[in-house]
Amino acid sequence: MSERFFLYDDTEETRTRFVSFMGEASRFDLAIILSSRYYGKKLVLDIQSNRFAILGQDDLDEPNYIETIFNLNNEEAKELKSFLYEVI
Repeated sequence: MSERFFLYDDTEETRTRFVSFMGEASRFDLAIILSSRYYGKKLVLDIQSNRFAILGQDDLDEPNYIETIFNLNNEEAKELKSFLYEVI
């Protein structure tokens, strides 16, 4: 068996916020993780769809980024972005 070559293997304390909310178009169940690893960005996990992204303010401003990453229609993405602008 070959040796395992780790690029990194770190453990750190994180802050995690679990939030669930209903919008007009859909329901969101999220875990939002704050870590020092991502240069001030947050790891956002959509628990229902098993999708995640490392997001900062700049990512929220990218056209169609949230729609693509979380596989949402325009209305759903608008609701999610509205919430994420408050927490990111």
